[in-house]
This record gives sequence, C-alpha cells and structure tokens, in this order.
Amino acid sequence: MTVFQALVLGIVQGLAEFLPVSSSAHLTLLPWALGWEDPGLAFDVALHLGTLVALLAYFRAEWVELARAAATVVRSGGRATTSAERRVVFLVLATIPGAIAGVLLEKKAEHAFRAPLLIAAALAVMGVVLWAVDRAAAADRPVATMRARDAIVIGLAQILALIPGVSRSGATITAGRALCFDREGAAVFSFLLSMPLIAGAGLRKLPQMLHGGVTPALVVGIVAAALSSWFSIAVVLRYVRTHSYGAFAIYRVALAVGVVVLWFVRARG
Repeated sequence: MTVFQALVLGIVQGLAEFLPVSSSAHLTLLPWALGWEDPGLAFDVALHLGTLVALLAYFRAEWVELARAAATVVRSGGRATTSAERRVVFLVLATIPGAIAGVLLEKKAEHAFRAPLLIAAALAVMGVVLWAVDRAAAADRPVATMRARDAIVIGLAQILALIPGVSRSGATITAGRALCFDREGAAVFSFLLSMPLIAGAGLRKLPQMLHGGVTPALVVGIVAAALSSWFSIAVVLRYVRTHSYGAFAIYRVALAVGVVVLWFVRARG
C-alpha cells in the first residue's frame, strides 16, 4: 500500500465513521472500485485507532466525568444515582452484545461480510430504515431519561454493524431515534458507545497490525483518520441540531445503486 492510498483511506475512514453511512463499507468498496489491493480488516482497525484518538480528545470532558462516575459506581457496589453514573452503566450494558458478537463472528466479518453486493444491500436497506425511523419518531426525549432496556436495545442494534454497509453509528442512532431520543442525544450516546469496541478491536488486532512493522503508510493513515474523525464529529453534532438524517439516507441509497451498477458492468466485461 502506498502512502497516498493510506492517506485517502484514512480520510475516508475518519469522515465516514461518525456519519451514519458505514466507514467499513467505504474502506471495503473504495479499494474494490479503484482496483487497489484490499488492505484487510487489520488495516481498517488500525485506522480506527486514529478515530479513537479523536473520540477521546473531542469528548475529553465527558470521559473525565464518566471515569469519575465509574469509580463511584464500583465503590458503591454497582449503585448508580447520578446522571453520569447511570450513563456509565448504560454504556456498559450497550457494549456487551456487540463485544460478544464481535468475538463470535470475527472471521465472518473478515471475509464473508465484505462482498460488494451484500454491502450495497445493507447500505440501501439501512438507509431506508434510517429515513423512515427518523421521520416517524418523535425527537423530544432527552438522553438523560434513558433506562436499562433502552441501552440494551441500542446495544443489540450495534451487532448489525458487523456487516459492512449497516454502519455502527447508523444502527445505534436509528435505534436511539426509534426510542424517541432527540437527534443530538442519540448521536452523542452512539459516539461514546463506539469507544469500548474500537479500543477492544484495536487491542485484539494489535499483534497483526504490528507484524509488518510501523510503516509510513500506516502512520499517515492513522493520523489522517484522527484529524478527519474530529472534523466529522463536529460537523454531525452541529448538523443534527437543526436537520434530520434524511440526507445521509439518500447518500446511502445512491451509493448502493452505484455499487450495483459497477458490479454489473464489471461482470459483463
């Protein structure tokens, strides 16, 4: 992989991670469309480490508050009384389903789930679901009113993100909107929820990532992902304060159509 390719993939990963358009789909489809060698899931995870850095930095105040709340919950034997303490518990509950599914279906995620037509189908279907849910659901429920069952529902939705094209943020934001959380609150909880799984996947894949050494391409890709992730978080949170998720749904369907057309053109050629 060249440094230029790593730069492009890093920028795409960072921008797409926090938009409900599936970063894994873009990282799979872009090399396929341009004829580049597929860097594989290990490189994708390496780019997610850049995203993790941006996530920790952007929400640094929230992470400090949550860390203190987590310590209080542990000391109190699991009791959660404040809003921050309850959010810690809910993030843990929502993380468990995705973590278990990630371990059990890791091999599928690396191979069977990366077929272009499957990705196109996931992009289109989830695009329609995102649009329908966001349009139909009320948007006046504060995320502070979340209960344990809400967190579990969002966590179960995260399992779908193992299929490239579904989008982790897309699935969890859609679940949050289906539960009538306001658009910004659903997005913030989704972004915070991504941290444990990104960190866990990074640790699991670290030996594989380092097997080929720390190359300039790898460093450039991670830095590009970190910078573009920061930009993406800021843009999404500002955008959804006054807009629906409809634009992202339209983009998903349009991309899916483009993938199908390109697949048929290549199949006939």
